[in-house]
Amino acid sequence: MTVSPPPSRERRAAPRGRSPLLRVALVLLLGVLAFLLGIAFARTLDERPTPGGTVTSVRTLEPLPQEAPERTVTVTVTATQP
Repeated sequence: MTVSPPPSRERRAAPRGRSPLLRVALVLLLGVLAFLLGIAFARTLDERPTPGGTVTSVRTLEPLPQEAPERTVTVTVTATQP
């Protein structure tokens, strides 16, 4: 039977991260890109055509020719009082 030694608890050196200056530059660059993207999006919304709209068309209708009536009838109504 073989017993393996317990794992060593030595701390390994943490990998160096990005320098603080590089991190600030990256955040500023992302902020500028987000700002420019927002401006482009707003301009796109302002320049789009308005939906619908009103279209007016004017037509002139010609009246149909009228003929004289064949005969006229007069109706007289009298009211009686009770």
